[in-house]
Amino acid sequence: MAFPAAFLDNLTARSDIVDIVGGYVTLTRRGGDYWGCCPFHHEKTPSFHVAPDRQMYYCFGCKKGGGVINFVMEIENLPYPDAIRFLAKRAGLEVPEDNQGADESRRRARLLQLNRDAALFYHRLLKSAPEGQPVRDYLQRRQILWKTAVRFGMGASPNSWDALLNAMTRQGYQKAELLEAGLVVKNKKGGFYDKFRNRLMLPVVDIRGDVVAFGSRVLDKSEPKYMNSPDTPVYSKRRVLYGMNLAKNTKRPGFLLCEGNLDVVTLHQAGIDNAVASMGTALTAEQAQLVNRFRKKELVFCYDNDNAGEIASERALDLLRTAGFTIRVLQLPRRRTENGEYVKQDPDDFIKFQGVDAFERLLNNSERAADYRMSQIAAKHDLKTDEGRLQYSQEAAAFIVTIDNAVERDIYTNRAAEAAGVGEAAMRELVQRTAKADYARERRRELRRDLNPAAQIVQPQERALRYENVRSARAEEGLIRLLLMDDGIFPNPFPLTREQFSSPLCGKAFFILWDAKQEGRPLSLYLLTEQLKQEEMSQIVAILNQPESSANAARALSDYIGVIREESGKRGAAGAQEDALTKLTRKYQKQKTKGGMRT
Repeated sequence: MAFPAAFLDNLTARSDIVDIVGGYVTLTRRGGDYWGCCPFHHEKTPSFHVAPDRQMYYCFGCKKGGGVINFVMEIENLPYPDAIRFLAKRAGLEVPEDNQGADESRRRARLLQLNRDAALFYHRLLKSAPEGQPVRDYLQRRQILWKTAVRFGMGASPNSWDALLNAMTRQGYQKAELLEAGLVVKNKKGGFYDKFRNRLMLPVVDIRGDVVAFGSRVLDKSEPKYMNSPDTPVYSKRRVLYGMNLAKNTKRPGFLLCEGNLDVVTLHQAGIDNAVASMGTALTAEQAQLVNRFRKKELVFCYDNDNAGEIASERALDLLRTAGFTIRVLQLPRRRTENGEYVKQDPDDFIKFQGVDAFERLLNNSERAADYRMSQIAAKHDLKTDEGRLQYSQEAAAFIVTIDNAVERDIYTNRAAEAAGVGEAAMRELVQRTAKADYARERRRELRRDLNPAAQIVQPQERALRYENVRSARAEEGLIRLLLMDDGIFPNPFPLTREQFSSPLCGKAFFILWDAKQEGRPLSLYLLTEQLKQEEMSQIVAILNQPESSANAARALSDYIGVIREESGKRGAAGAQEDALTKLTRKYQKQKTKGGMRT
């Protein structure tokens, strides 16, 4: 939605970026700017830069940047209108909603209230209704205490096709709203029925305390065992970790990541209050960013000890390899049953059979990520054969060269040599050769980039934003810097059109700012926020971080305009030649076809 210009100007004037960012990041002043550790990726050396004079932030590590509105959108996981409302509430301003904005705000609030009312409905059934007895019996079998059920807001969905549907429509909700919230399903005949039936209900609560979705589990052996809400306007499974609303307050040094909701419940009940779950999916970049917000130093993965769990663990370790966390992996041993069979265990099983003290001991002795990866590599090869030892050595060397710390590399090189049954000198030579080969490949890639004239100029990190005409794009970047630096030097009317810009992003950004200038508004980065995506805003901030001299601004402006005109003319001439060639080719083909027909 479009908020009134005067309101946005007032809001951003009252929302100093240092104050806003300082509420999430510890900032240290250096000269006129501020630096801190980036809240969007884990790092030990501060590379997150806040420039109060230009009201923008930029991380030189992960390359994210923007203005104060972008920061709130990213850190609070809010869409643009809600970020505006967030800042307005903080600044004590009333938001002038238009019809569209008011409708959107009411729609989101309505869905959140619907989820809350549904959670209360399910919880009341669990607490006392006859329909909740099967779930109460299930909780007793699972040894889940009532106080734990209350803490997690658990509920019971009855064995009925329309219990929730009827209850919520009596409260004034429309069927379309229930469908949008993922609480009901529409059948082929156009009717509606409850999505969750005869299940233990587990509300998914985000870190702001809103019920955004539901997880559930069947009470018997029917399928699917677990059923979760689909993505909705208020919920994205990629951005939420189950239990983080509680685990964020832990005094432990890090978080314990599990697969299932009930694992989290059991662990919290046992006093391990740092457990969260990715709800059956591999850890996503958005979830890793959420974890990073709480500045914990350690992450322990405790995924199921099966093939799917191992794959999920490896993906998560790859995702977080350079994140700066101390990462460990807790592998639960298989349990021997009464008939002598060994079965896998999840945290819930382990605590019930071995107890919380045994789990704490395993947790304290969990493997470092490197140890886990080395053991996984060893498990893939038969180390009793020459071929197996050779393949193991090669794969282990490829992993060892990714370890940054030289002492750790040496330790794991020695361990790999011992596991493969080869001499330490031979293994060390293999690691060195592997490192040299990797370096050579990287140098060849750099050489190919250097041989490409475009590579001499820094291209946008996002492939979709890469420049086709680098010379023109660099001049277009310069125009954006000059416009925000001193818009008074620009001629009016401006002598270029958007079509003359070679970069769609630069053209779009420049003319958003230019139109605002024509309206008499103060030029600021926030003017771009509503119309640009986050990766586009990051690129604009990267452009603004490049040097631009104010001493020769007028001359630079003239040069930039000249370059853009020249390159635009070349593209036009090339297009005209191409059109002429296309016409000639078509004419030739037409004549050939006619000739063939005469033959």
